[in-house]
Amino acid sequence: MAGPSIDFFYEFASTYSYPAAMRVADVAAKAGVAVRWRPFLLGPIFADLGLTTSPFNTQPAKGRYMWRDLERTMAAAGLPFAMPDPFPQNSLLAARVATALPDDGKRAAFSRAVYRAAFGEGAQIADAEVLGRLMRGIGIEPAPVLVAAGSDGVKQALRASVEAAKAHGIFGAPSLVTGDGELFWGNDRLDQAVAWAARSA
Repeated sequence: MAGPSIDFFYEFASTYSYPAAMRVADVAAKAGVAVRWRPFLLGPIFADLGLTTSPFNTQPAKGRYMWRDLERTMAAAGLPFAMPDPFPQNSLLAARVATALPDDGKRAAFSRAVYRAAFGEGAQIADAEVLGRLMRGIGIEPAPVLVAAGSDGVKQALRASVEAAKAHGIFGAPSLVTGDGELFWGNDRLDQAVAWAARSA
């Protein structure tokens, strides 16, 4: 019988997905829970709600709070932080690349590298050259992955992840879904989600 697992849905343009991506593997490993890395896009979900940008942009007070809160969160975690410009960044190519990579550690390593670049350095993650540099930095040859990222199969797989997120009732990122279908939203619910997954298995 397989052990407990959790689906980690994340969006590369999402601010709080950054700290969650940097710690989810360690938190889950300590609890004996396997993590399935599920890159997806919030754009289509926001569009269904009539939104054309992040709620942090449409509500200035909320946005100001979020950036300050993220600074505190990153400082406490010892992680670099740089506000990306523009925000949100276009995350489509990064999501397709992550989808093209196998979920055997390579997808997780690439995803963490993208978050460090986007929110730690302020790098432009819509740039294929930036993504190529990140892949080379973790020992992945970028050319075949970038080709695969443009394939119909990967595009369909990413669309399927968006539809799966919608089916789970996901409205933001990061979101975690346990084996029994329980939904947890936010970096601040990550530990609770993992604990639930371990118990419910």
